[in-house]
Order: sequence, then C-alpha cells, then structure tokens
Amino acid sequence: MTRAFSWLFSSVAFLSVLLLAGVFFRASLPVWQQEGAAYVTGHQWFYRQHQFGALSLIYGSIVVSLIALLLAGPLGLGTALFVAEYLPRRLRLAVKLPIELLAGIPSVVYGLLGILLLRDWVYDVFERFEPLSGDTLLTAGILLAIMLLPTVVSLCEDAFRSIPSAQRRAARALGLTRAETIWCVCLPQAWQGITSAFLLALGRALGETVAVFLVVGRQDNNLPTNWLSPSPWLQAGQTLTSKLGSSETNIAYGDPLHWSAIMGLGVLLLLLTGGITLLGTLRRNRNA
Repeated sequence: MTRAFSWLFSSVAFLSVLLLAGVFFRASLPVWQQEGAAYVTGHQWFYRQHQFGALSLIYGSIVVSLIALLLAGPLGLGTALFVAEYLPRRLRLAVKLPIELLAGIPSVVYGLLGILLLRDWVYDVFERFEPLSGDTLLTAGILLAIMLLPTVVSLCEDAFRSIPSAQRRAARALGLTRAETIWCVCLPQAWQGITSAFLLALGRALGETVAVFLVVGRQDNNLPTNWLSPSPWLQAGQTLTSKLGSSETNIAYGDPLHWSAIMGLGVLLLLLTGGITLLGTLRRNRNA
C-alpha cells in the first residue's frame, strides 16, 4: 500500500511538471520560431530591438551557482563530517537543530543581509580590481553559498548517519583509527548521498530568485571574452531568475514576442533546475 501511494504521488508530481513545462513551452513558441538555436547561443539581449539571446543569462546562472557550490560544498561536507562522526549524540542534536532552522529562513532575509553587509565587504576586499560596485556575480555566489550551507550540512550529515554503526565498530576492531574508518568505510558508502546533496543544493542555487536579484547588479550581456577568465565575476551580471524577477516581465506582457522570450527563460530554467534536482533526488533515494 505504501509503495502504491508513493508511485501515485510521484506520477501526479511528474505529470504536474510536464503540464507546467508544456504551458511554458507553448507560450514561448514565437521566440523559438524567430530565433531558433540562437535564442540559447545568442550573446545579445535587447528587447526594444527584438534581439533575444539568453547565453549571458545562462552564463550568469551557472557562474553564480558554481561559486556557491564551490564555497558551500567543502565547508558543508567538513561540518557534516564533524557533526556526524565526532560529536556525541546529545551535542549533535543540539547543533543540527539550529542548522536546519537556518535552512528555513526566507531568502529575502538573506538578500537584505547581502545588501547591508556582504555587498560593501566584497567591494572593499576586491577594490584593487576596480569593481564598479559591490553588486557582482561574485557577491551573488557568496550569498548563495551562505544560503546553501545549512542544506548541504543537513543532507550530508544524513548520508553519514545512514551508515550502520556496526560497520564503524567492526573497522575499529580491525585496528583502524577513527580517521581511517571515516576515510575507508564512511566516505565511500556515503559518497552517493553526498553527491546527491551537492546536486540538490545546485538545483536550489539555480532556482533562487530574490536573494540573487538584490545583489547581482542585473546588467544584461555580461559575457567574458575569455570563458576561463574570472574577471566578469567582479562585474554586475544577470541570471535567468533575476531576469524573470525583474520589471521587464511586466514590460513584456504587452509585446507577444517579448513575452514569449520571457516564457522561454522559464523553459530554460525549468530544464536546468528540474534536471539537476531530479538527478539528485534519484541518487538520494538510491542511497536510502
């Protein structure tokens, strides 16, 4: 019975996502018909001239999300390892509770803190590189890392705690130290859950709107001449979510082609976040 309900709810959720994707795709058909593949690969977004190239938005979303994951991933994994393997049970519960509470704080609160504190700090630290302001892709990435950290810690800690304690005791009985037990027994078995935690965190980072909107600067067409150069990270940029959350969405409603371009961004965002989140969830369920 439990399995039947699980399949039922999963099917309803999957059909809901397909219906939503169909609505977005149908609304975005005009821009796909006009731009074709250039809608994804195009460098220029000038809606007054009906030029719609979303590559700079995709680039901004990926850069911000990867910065967040690179910062939150190792720190979150180390924290989860310490909480799960070194802290005693009572202290572990006392530490995990505020971590999970931090994960529930609304993103607008993080965004306001980013405006008040993080934006000026980024400008002061990187002043020698002459950024125009503290509203940059890097600022948005650091803010997202702070937001993702509780999620990464909680999910990675769950992955470590899913390993039976008997395996740890057996490893210690064979003469392994605690560090060797963690390295040889715990990490290999928890790795699938850890990767799923990173994927779920990446999916959340790609879909975050309010906090990114407040600190990213919202400058269109910020693409590097050298894709490996980090110099655009200290410039104002734009992401898929910040574009969808901007006033341009209201402006676009009176222009069918512009509106379809905005809906096309919804399709791209849904594909990115949905695919990564689905992959992370499948890996987590397999690990469970």
